[in-house]
Amino acid sequence: MQHILKRTDVILMAFCTGLIVANIYYCQPLVILIAKDFNLNESDAGSITFLTQAGYAIGLFLLVPLGDMFEKKKQILFTTALAIIALIIAGFAKSFLVLEIASVLIGACSIVPQLILPLTASLSSDENRGSNIGIVMSGLLVGILASRAVSGIVGDLLGWRAMFLIAAAICTLLILLMAIRFPKNLPTFKGTYKELMSSMFGYIKTQPALREASLINFFAFIVIMGFWTTMVLYLANPPYQFSTYQIGLFGIAGAAGALAAPLVGKLSGGSNPRKNLMIGFILELISVGLFYFTGQNVFLFVIGIILIDIGQQAIHVTNQTRIYTLVPEARNRLNTIFMSVSFVGAACGSALGLWLWALGGWTMFCAGVTAIIILNMSIYQFYNRKA
Repeated sequence: MQHILKRTDVILMAFCTGLIVANIYYCQPLVILIAKDFNLNESDAGSITFLTQAGYAIGLFLLVPLGDMFEKKKQILFTTALAIIALIIAGFAKSFLVLEIASVLIGACSIVPQLILPLTASLSSDENRGSNIGIVMSGLLVGILASRAVSGIVGDLLGWRAMFLIAAAICTLLILLMAIRFPKNLPTFKGTYKELMSSMFGYIKTQPALREASLINFFAFIVIMGFWTTMVLYLANPPYQFSTYQIGLFGIAGAAGALAAPLVGKLSGGSNPRKNLMIGFILELISVGLFYFTGQNVFLFVIGIILIDIGQQAIHVTNQTRIYTLVPEARNRLNTIFMSVSFVGAACGSALGLWLWALGGWTMFCAGVTAIIILNMSIYQFYNRKA
């Protein structure tokens, strides 16, 4: 008999998801400190943000599909152990090249949340699947956003290396917790790894909802990651000139927006979940308007952060809930396609944000992401007419 998740199980999964996904984002507020330590300019040091996201996309594509082929709990524990090693390498890196390599490995080995989410979907009843995914996504989003605040504080007090070593210690404790509490889930795929990977292309061809969700998420992740990468540079320079600690605190504002994820999850299980996507686009546009016109008004800037994160949740949670209903026995492979495309978007967003910043500062960044949001709305309308 299949184990059905209790609410305490879902909360535990959300907790572990948040702490592990944080590994990918600790580096963002530390860019200024890393640049000083290795005598680099800020844009060059910012490459570790791009490399971590690129590593995550690689891990999503190569490792997450194995969740349909192997027992998920063992894969979760093994992959977390590899993440610990990568974090330790980063913490003791003596050259920026070693840190860059470690950043790729941290990203590739921190894909555990994308194993936990399909596990949550598989072990949830039909009526609770949307809300359970929303709860785990809350954990993921709080982890992403709070990680920046924690990293900024730790970096300011103890230095950037300490953050990577603390993250390694946290993941060590999580391995013990997950080994004791996580349920086992038997694989659904019996073929070879080559057959497993090949099957994904068939789903891309036969599932239009998967194509739509992935494409929309690609551009949504460009927007959100472009913002968080460029925001660090914006707040560190005039007129703000905030410290790493102060910049990290802005992550708390984004974490507040993550409380909307369970509600979005419930709405995603309704008769017309796609309407949440347009709500997300509108919130993103409003937030960019606030970022551009606020000047030195920190209160309105914080409101913009909350809105852009709620908008991102409305898009992401809705799309992820939709794809989990398409082919239940292939949830890990569908998630691989969906999240690989999303985090290629995240890596592009980090790179684009740095490029727009170098090209024309904050004004150019706001103009660029506005164009991307409008493009995403056009994609939504295109699929809406075909539906």
